[in-house]
Amino acid sequence: MKEFRFDLQATDGTARKGVITTPRGEIRTPAFMPVGTAGTVKAMLPESVRETGADILLGNTYHLMLRPTAERIDRLGGLHRFMNWDRPILTDSGGFQVMSLAGLRKLDEHGVRFKSHIDGSMHDLSPERSMEIQRLLGSDIVMCFDECPALPASEEEVATSMRLSMRWAKRSKAAFGDRPGHALFGIQQGGVTEHLRAESAEALQEIGFDGYAVGGLAVGEGQEAMFGVLDYAPGMLPEDKPRYLMGVGKPDDIVGAVKRGIDMMDCVLPSRSGRTGQAFTRAGVVNIKNARHADDPRPLDEACGCPACSSYSRAYLHHVFRSGEMISGMLLTWHNLRYFQDIMAGMRDAIAAGTFAQWEAAFHDGRAAGDIDPL
Repeated sequence: MKEFRFDLQATDGTARKGVITTPRGEIRTPAFMPVGTAGTVKAMLPESVRETGADILLGNTYHLMLRPTAERIDRLGGLHRFMNWDRPILTDSGGFQVMSLAGLRKLDEHGVRFKSHIDGSMHDLSPERSMEIQRLLGSDIVMCFDECPALPASEEEVATSMRLSMRWAKRSKAAFGDRPGHALFGIQQGGVTEHLRAESAEALQEIGFDGYAVGGLAVGEGQEAMFGVLDYAPGMLPEDKPRYLMGVGKPDDIVGAVKRGIDMMDCVLPSRSGRTGQAFTRAGVVNIKNARHADDPRPLDEACGCPACSSYSRAYLHHVFRSGEMISGMLLTWHNLRYFQDIMAGMRDAIAAGTFAQWEAAFHDGRAAGDIDPL
């Protein structure tokens, strides 16, 4: 069996290009992971997700433990077989979702006791239980269990939360055990306070992980503050391990994160936006619901090769969205996922060629120009 391994192939400034090797296949970095919350990327077939260029998907521990349950998925052969995706899967720990249940949870040193948002039933989630669920799911990359406070929060609150997460990280590592071919990532916390980020990074490296995430961002602090943290936080983590920024984000967030040394990202934005009529293009954001598209025969994005752009007009996409047809969400989601993967491929090529600064300038210039020439 192949071991989990990360090879750094090229750098351009602090931007990095590499490859993560897993028994289920290689992950080209920088990588964007589409989110398959409940065992599916909404509005997409697994083979369609792969066609967009995705090497890895993200599954959600919280949602899958509630329905259909990790035990059922395990009995049915694991998450890969269950959802018909034979490439790598990363599962989050459930901590972020539990954070959003502030009114339905009780948190202590042991873990979190919370009410299901589905039926109100009570559940316990701890480092040990999170590791057990992710083992039953069969995920290739497992995230340690953490607590993520919403920002803004006081420095004292962030410090208390971060230190609890570091104790949970140690318990997660012990519960994860020895699983050849599977990886466990630690999660750096500390809000927007540099010395707390440094303390967290040091604690995680003392424990030792296969990769490291920058957690606790994209939770209300704004892009400027997020980039401020990313100016120093990735550099606190080992250079020879993957660095994952959780829950990010918009195209310019992604480019800014890679520029600052991030290797992996995930976000629901491409699929969620597709279902609500919003498309990301090289010339900015297009709201296909707008009446200006009703008679427009041109493609959504002339440089894109996805089915939405190669086979359908803006007028058609506008029509099916306004008519409430399912194909609207399918086509726009496919386009958005393809666009996000095209961004990643463009950055990988630019880093390898040593032209990342030029690529970044062209990326921003294109988006600043606005939508493709209006009629």
